[in-house]
Amino acid sequence: MSLDREARERLVRALARSVIEHADELTSLDQAIGDGDHGLNMKRGFEAVLAALPDLADKSLPEMLKVIGMTLVMKVGGASGPLVGTFFMELGKALPEQSTRADLVAATEKAINAVKVRGRSEAGQKTLLDVLVPVQAVLAGGGDAKAIAAEAVQAADRTIPMLAIRGRASFLGERSVGHMDPGSRSASLLIRAAVETLESEVDS
Repeated sequence: MSLDREARERLVRALARSVIEHADELTSLDQAIGDGDHGLNMKRGFEAVLAALPDLADKSLPEMLKVIGMTLVMKVGGASGPLVGTFFMELGKALPEQSTRADLVAATEKAINAVKVRGRSEAGQKTLLDVLVPVQAVLAGGGDAKAIAAEAVQAADRTIPMLAIRGRASFLGERSVGHMDPGSRSASLLIRAAVETLESEVDS
């Protein structure tokens, strides 16, 4: 997988648009089981990422991902900034400039493990890991872009009946059941935007 400058810029714009256009939805989800600021915080972070274009797209893909991650850590409040930012930063660190699908599988695994450490959490606790982990499994299993995007959406849906064990929602106990995890939803949006934008590169 090798992305030229135009492809890198398309990727950044698609990622940012996927969050910004769904900010109200993310806020509504977070109002049910969180602090109610997830949508606003994520929107602010990705507006800052957009503001860094076109310079951001001038960088190599690994460097671009690392800068996106650092920007999100600095601009996104709450737990989401450090967690999503860590994923992007670690993905950039682990991904070679000229990468194969196997490289992407290995890099996403490392990035997910870093998120687990940063959040002191695992899949099954109603967090963004409940999207990242199953999506990575589909990627590692050879799934195409359509399968990866579908799993991202379905995995977020599967957080609805879950009991929150980590994060702000965990304080609600049983009342967290019946609501989609906002972080999982934003993760699903980002993943779908990425694979739909880069379908040919993901399958190469």
